[in-house]
Amino acid sequence: MSTAIYKTIRYEVKDLILTLTLDRPESMNAFTVEMSEELVDAFNRASNDDSVSAIVVTGAGRAFCAGMDLSVDGNVFGLDESLTPGIEDMQDHEVTKGLSDTGGLVNLSIYDCKKPVIAAVNGVAVGIGATMLAAMDIRLAAEKSRFGFVFEKIGITPEACSSWFLPRIVGISQALEWVYTGEIIDSHTAREKGFIRSVHPADELLEAAYGIARSIAEKSQVSIALARQMMLRLSAASHPRDAHNIDSLSIFYTSLKDGKEGVSAFLEKRTPEFTQKASTDMPDFYPWW
Repeated sequence: MSTAIYKTIRYEVKDLILTLTLDRPESMNAFTVEMSEELVDAFNRASNDDSVSAIVVTGAGRAFCAGMDLSVDGNVFGLDESLTPGIEDMQDHEVTKGLSDTGGLVNLSIYDCKKPVIAAVNGVAVGIGATMLAAMDIRLAAEKSRFGFVFEKIGITPEACSSWFLPRIVGISQALEWVYTGEIIDSHTAREKGFIRSVHPADELLEAAYGIARSIAEKSQVSIALARQMMLRLSAASHPRDAHNIDSLSIFYTSLKDGKEGVSAFLEKRTPEFTQKASTDMPDFYPWW
């Protein structure tokens, strides 16, 4: 098992699965600017780490993430109150320290990652703890997990690109209701509304997440990376022709190597041995956006 050293998270790789653990259990894994920076680094690292084929994200202790740490000095969101920013300041896609929403930077790094991300929500997930989940691909929860988009309760707005992610998962009306009211949602309600895939006893949660991750890890890293970005980006395209263009290029290039191995394995009734890596073998048209 390989590890990377961080202060607020744990990065542990075993059998092609990265377990990212939010690791501030004494504060219910409350989110900080430092945690944001470490998560961005971890997702960027995993994207080109050939020892990683899938990522499972969970929390240490009894919580997933209790939201932003509101006990820090100064602006608790890490924002520079001397600035007077406008729309023009957000147009160049640069990260501006003291202006760029730290939760949003995490979710953008998840969005850009080549590896599928599975959430194993082991407890309370509110504020950024909830909106962070919206950028992940598959979400599982323990029975006692709770969720809350509680921003309006303290007079602020949703963040972490959740105005883009959340309505795509649960629909615009449900997303607005959860944001307007800031109500705390139990795991079974979250499953009923489509935010959570499945609910598990606490001691079975991680194994259920790892079961999905192992299934993904058996596949071609290149075809999985392409499929992830195709679904995320092309589902919001203005015309199906945009999807057709990328679908055509993707299946053309994946058919040349790992695709041939997959077909041969199927015909020979054996397990395929995919060799292409997301770090070195992505086709030249990637990234197309």
